[in-house]
Amino acid sequence: MPRLCLLSCLFVFFVAISASAADWPQFRGPAGDGHATARNLPTIWNETTNVAWKTAIPGKGWSSPSLYQGRLYLTTAAPMDSNDADSGALSLQTLAVDAASGRILWNVEVFRQDAGAPKVHAKNSHASPTAIVEGDRIYVHFGHQGTACLDLAGKVLWKNDSYRYEPVHGNGGSPLLVDGLLVFSCDGADEPLVVALDAKTGGEKWRFSRTSDADKKFSFSTPTIITVSGKKQLITAGSGVVNSLDPATGREIWRATYGDGYSVIPKPLFGHGLVYITTGYGTPQIMAIRPNGSGDVTETHVAWTMKKAAPHTPSLLLVGDELYLVSDMGIATCLDARTGTEHWHQRIGGGFSASPLFADGKIYLQSEEGPALVLKPARTFTKLADAGFKERTLASYAASDTALFIRTEKNLYRVERK
Repeated sequence: MPRLCLLSCLFVFFVAISASAADWPQFRGPAGDGHATARNLPTIWNETTNVAWKTAIPGKGWSSPSLYQGRLYLTTAAPMDSNDADSGALSLQTLAVDAASGRILWNVEVFRQDAGAPKVHAKNSHASPTAIVEGDRIYVHFGHQGTACLDLAGKVLWKNDSYRYEPVHGNGGSPLLVDGLLVFSCDGADEPLVVALDAKTGGEKWRFSRTSDADKKFSFSTPTIITVSGKKQLITAGSGVVNSLDPATGREIWRATYGDGYSVIPKPLFGHGLVYITTGYGTPQIMAIRPNGSGDVTETHVAWTMKKAAPHTPSLLLVGDELYLVSDMGIATCLDARTGTEHWHQRIGGGFSASPLFADGKIYLQSEEGPALVLKPARTFTKLADAGFKERTLASYAASDTALFIRTEKNLYRVERK
């Protein structure tokens, strides 16, 4: 076989291997939209049913697991003094777990948190942002405590702890990788920022100062990257305003305002030519915005809004022409994604922080108390199954080819059909 042909065949072979790997490398999956390619997932699980393994995770953290090439990566905050776990002194760590066996492969301290560090909300942790894995690098973020890059063996390659803003309720929003930049929000008590670091070195590439009329400036949203008319936009939601930025420069393209909405958590979503956001606490609402404007588009580009049972914490899920949401208080809703018209509205019980997952033709919802629900995506409410563990669960799912990975307050589970 000619050398050029052999090299071409090898290239196709390796690309096929990469493309077939069911990785979940960041918050809400490969596209950041809660969609997984998994098949034959279980719809029922509990402590004794369809559990492949269960691994105790040291410390406490609500970062969701990220999956890459057969390994799970997550962060945690472990007490520095086992004899005084309430002192507040914490070791902020990154862990690698073998996805097949559940064995912890390594656990590396990235930062240390002093005993006098600010307290977090009861529904938060000191290790809530989800790691991103790309190529041979893992990116972890601990909000005001710092951001770091590790290799796949756990060696810390760089750290940046220069953004010492005043947090409120702790850290939350996960970072985003785009074109060699690691982007995250620093929405603290005042002077909120969006920052882009060079993913190779950790040095700052640009910063954007977010301004709004909201009295409370703190928020925790994860950015979203979209493409409009062939150009990328970085969508970042904060208190009182959602901004679209040029990801290369941080220059603002457009913004839409929503008054005093604060503590914005859900990740923006894009589909049907619309950006979907929720506006946080105060009077929460969902806004659908056409992203082809410039400057202040509040009066010109908002396609529709909806206040009824809008979530504070879980992100939205788009499946086909329908937009699905679950409120923190346990009300699930299905809307027409183009118009905001309600198809159904159903109380499902429990409290919800985890974002919904679409996989194997089904919608998976995870409550804070442990129970889970599986729904049929349709314009009528159809519950397919009840499942779940008897453990507090605020992290969102990760998914592989045939398995779900579920992080509870003390454990990490692999759930799959047996």
